[in-house]
Amino acid sequence: MKRIGRIAIGFCIVLILALVSPLFTSTVQAKDLDYIHEYTITADVQKDGKVKMKYHIEWEVLDSTSEGPLEWVKIGIANKHVDGIYGLTKNIKKIKYYSEGGSYIRIDFDRKYKAGEIVTFEFEILQDYIYQMNMLKEGETVYEFTPGWFDDINVGKLTLKWNRDKIESYSPAGKVGSDGYVTWETKLNKGNKFDVQITYLNSAFNFDVSKSVEKSQSSEAWIVVITYGLIFGLSILFTVISTYISRYKSTANMAGTTKRKVKRTKVTYYAQCPSCGAPRMEGKENCEYCGRSMIQSEEILEDKELKTLDSDIKSNKNREGLYRFGSTNTYMRVHVSHVYVPTPVSTGSRYHGGHGCACACACACAGGGRAGCSTKDFYNTGLKLRQLELKKNSKKV
Repeated sequence: MKRIGRIAIGFCIVLILALVSPLFTSTVQAKDLDYIHEYTITADVQKDGKVKMKYHIEWEVLDSTSEGPLEWVKIGIANKHVDGIYGLTKNIKKIKYYSEGGSYIRIDFDRKYKAGEIVTFEFEILQDYIYQMNMLKEGETVYEFTPGWFDDINVGKLTLKWNRDKIESYSPAGKVGSDGYVTWETKLNKGNKFDVQITYLNSAFNFDVSKSVEKSQSSEAWIVVITYGLIFGLSILFTVISTYISRYKSTANMAGTTKRKVKRTKVTYYAQCPSCGAPRMEGKENCEYCGRSMIQSEEILEDKELKTLDSDIKSNKNREGLYRFGSTNTYMRVHVSHVYVPTPVSTGSRYHGGHGCACACACACAGGGRAGCSTKDFYNTGLKLRQLELKKNSKKV
């Protein structure tokens, strides 16, 4: 009970500091340690419903002085139900499942990589428990998948390729290539995630009705209960504190303004469903008969691309809605949002609050990070990963 009490008190202190400190401090931009140029996952569903996933990652070391060179990394996966773990490149010295703080694949490299070097590595796993039968509709099985994300690293290009054999529908819209895969491409800023959902008929593979989508989580259920209880209690405390802080802001030149943000997307639809051939119904994004997405492609539109267009399109460029754009099956989707822009304090300095790589997972995959995650010393513990490893090994001896 004392241990639980210490954990609860420690969590409470950390959460309060995380909530309140940004309101009183300025932002300092931390130097990036790494950058991921390419992050590609190729998925093939097996006869028994498990998914063979091949990972290709191109990881550049930007800074090997602050936290040392890159020696190992951990990549978030869906859950603990994984086997068939194989390294596919020679620079992988050791590869294994890693469960501290979530579900990961840990990869130890053959040497230390320093600033300016790019390490390209590949591995594959066989993942289970990421589908559920009859979840949304009787007679259909749905896969939910979120590639592992990175809290402290920007990803220049994430590519997810899913074998389209026997697929009934998928979301969001992707591109169907001649290689037989549905492909999604995006970039991930720090902490961002990308979710997909793929639907099959129950008869497509040998699905097991006893299995369901299992998401990466802490091994001790009571921690989850304590966490939710504390978050609920602290949310009330934070509401009270923020009320007083807002009053302070108004007298300390810290109030913010709201900025109008307009996102315009060029959307091209299929005239007929690629799966069943049915014509697209006006205003519908999915096939009325088989549920397949009718979106062929999506492209962000910039202001300069609208200058040469007719006056009708220009008049609607800042209005929420879907407007015809050129050809019969092409439209412009306009989304208007309002973003809060804080006014900095008079000193002009800024503070950026960070957090560790092992995040609490609300989605299908845990976050990922480099070997230096636990040595970033956000709370001034002064502990180094190598010291922890040595202490652990000495106990074994």
